[in-house]
Amino acid sequence: MKKIYLAILVLPMLSFAQSGLETTIKAGEIILSGFSIIKAAKSNKSDSKFIESVCVKNKLSEKITFKIEGKDTLGDDVKKELVVQNDGKECVFNLPKGIYAYEVIL
Repeated sequence: MKKIYLAILVLPMLSFAQSGLETTIKAGEIILSGFSIIKAAKSNKSDSKFIESVCVKNKLSEKITFKIEGKDTLGDDVKKELVVQNDGKECVFNLPKGIYAYEVIL
């Protein structure tokens, strides 16, 4: 009798569809595995105020637009936009050091 009650209690829990949060997390994993950001090795200057290059490589089947926005160490606004074709790679050279946010648009 205990096995029947357990099956009746557990079966409705397994029959619900995935939640929106789980679907969103899975979609994010797929998108993030589709592109990679590559930062070039530092030059010999340790006091440099620029990053030599930041590259975005697209492994998805369609092009993406990669927007970088932020502020450099002096507080100036910096905005860059890259359009990366499928199986392509685009780079930004001499990007000022700072804190940036990025947005990927499919």
